[in-house]
Amino acid sequence: MDRITEGLVKQFQQERGLKNLTQSEAFEDFAGFCVISSYFEDEFDPEEFRMGAGGDLGVDVAAIIINGDLLLDAADVRAAVAQARTLDVRFIISQAKTSPRFEAKVFTDLADNLVDLFTSDTLNYPTSPEIRNLRECIDVIYADLGKLSRALPALSIRYASTGVVGDSMLEAKRKAAVKRLDQTNYFGEISSEPLGARELRDLYQRATSAVSAEFTMPKRITLPRMPLVEQAFLGILSASDLVRVITDPGGGIRKTLFFENVRDFQDYNPVNLEIQQTVKDVDNRDRFAVLNNGITIVARELTLAGDDIRIRDFQIVNGCQTCHVLFDEKANLTEGIHVNVRLIQTREENVITGITTATNRQTAVTDEDLQARDAFHKELEGIFQSFPESERLYYERRSRQYSSQQSIEKTRIVTRSLLTRTFASMFLHEPSRAGRYYKELKEAREEDLFRPDQSALAYYASAATAWRIEWLFRNKRIDRKYTPAKYQLLMAVKIYLLGTGDLPKGNRLASRECQKILDVIWDPIAAEGLIQKLLPAVDVAAAQEDASGVITRDTVRTQRFAENLRREVQGLGGAKRE
Repeated sequence: MDRITEGLVKQFQQERGLKNLTQSEAFEDFAGFCVISSYFEDEFDPEEFRMGAGGDLGVDVAAIIINGDLLLDAADVRAAVAQARTLDVRFIISQAKTSPRFEAKVFTDLADNLVDLFTSDTLNYPTSPEIRNLRECIDVIYADLGKLSRALPALSIRYASTGVVGDSMLEAKRKAAVKRLDQTNYFGEISSEPLGARELRDLYQRATSAVSAEFTMPKRITLPRMPLVEQAFLGILSASDLVRVITDPGGGIRKTLFFENVRDFQDYNPVNLEIQQTVKDVDNRDRFAVLNNGITIVARELTLAGDDIRIRDFQIVNGCQTCHVLFDEKANLTEGIHVNVRLIQTREENVITGITTATNRQTAVTDEDLQARDAFHKELEGIFQSFPESERLYYERRSRQYSSQQSIEKTRIVTRSLLTRTFASMFLHEPSRAGRYYKELKEAREEDLFRPDQSALAYYASAATAWRIEWLFRNKRIDRKYTPAKYQLLMAVKIYLLGTGDLPKGNRLASRECQKILDVIWDPIAAEGLIQKLLPAVDVAAAQEDASGVITRDTVRTQRFAENLRREVQGLGGAKRE
């Protein structure tokens, strides 16, 4: 491995808490992170997508993006497919070797294995549990072809090495692999590319940088100077240019751009159907700019050169529905379709909050709800960073907020989706839902999450406990076979230390209870001792679900498992408060 790539891999290991991986395992994770990040721009744990050794059919890393969500677990895929009206699917496959030379035959060997994986009635080779899970995901996606009416799934294959791309034999094998896969008629688009040291460095730099975009806006009005606003414009942008701005390098929609929106894309409800119909209507499409409210972009960096505009670290704080419809209808966009754009440059969080509130008044969310919600997230951000360095976590209030800060260990970054899962598992007693499709949990318990009357310390305590459990896994202090039950362990910790009842009312009393958790969790010896004490309860609950006692994702995701675990933990002693 060349010195630069080796340095990046070591930096990657340090930031991700993966120091116990071998060099080859670390390179697989590193390459997989680079590849997946070129299609998915939010934070994720690369270790979750590595297949492991033995029976992997040459697949080192695999991921599936369904309608912008990064998934791999079959239960999550099943839920995503069930909820969606239409499916936009991309399979991502990566194989990585630390060798400085590419092995040309690997392309065709991997293609043959993938043909078997996707098309055979039964797998012809011994396979690992991870590959069998991937096969189950594939079966779920192809079971409902009606939802794939727009296009068959895309397949992206990357073969990473530390060598140099450019061998003629490699190119011939690459083309043969694509042809072999194309003959299955299972994919709408296939790309198969080698990644050398230089390509990996470029992908890693892009993955750890804030999102940027460039476009031309000749028709704009510069707004007068305003306090705490560096620049602001009202303008018109062609719909095609807007779609290019919101499209990630892999061709999907940049979900991270809509992180500040009050509502995610609401699928094709009556309003969005009307937007779609306007795009398709030959008589109305050229009047789109006067029939649609447009979008608002807030950028923390904005550079103007003539009519060319470059923005970096930006969010679309209003216009999520419009953007998603235009992205879906990109094939039908004409030169006459334009969108109204408010473009604002500011670094002041209070200004950004005000803009978000003001531009979302047409939704069902009140101004008071928006302000309280945002204030609570700010409080969370402050609480997380208020602890000493050894106990400090970083709540990512906006997407990729800390991605470019190399001094921050990435395992200590807590995304909103992760915090939702950890809090729901520990304090809402929802570990079964937390381990499933995120949107399902969010929709089911939305009213009970991020409420201003809740203790911010409870959210921090749940995240800290999750961090400690992952730390124990990474450092091989507990067997990784318990990984599927990590959210159930959060519930178990809370029950053992605080009992089965809800947190007491009042911030002071609730914080006092949460401190009992933190006193144990931030003591490595005490934390390990507690988790080791709880693991036999997990074993018993698993045996009650399945006589084999094997702990799988399916085993732990039932409410019955959670109830059995609750009883077993209560039997261990600990707190008795109801």
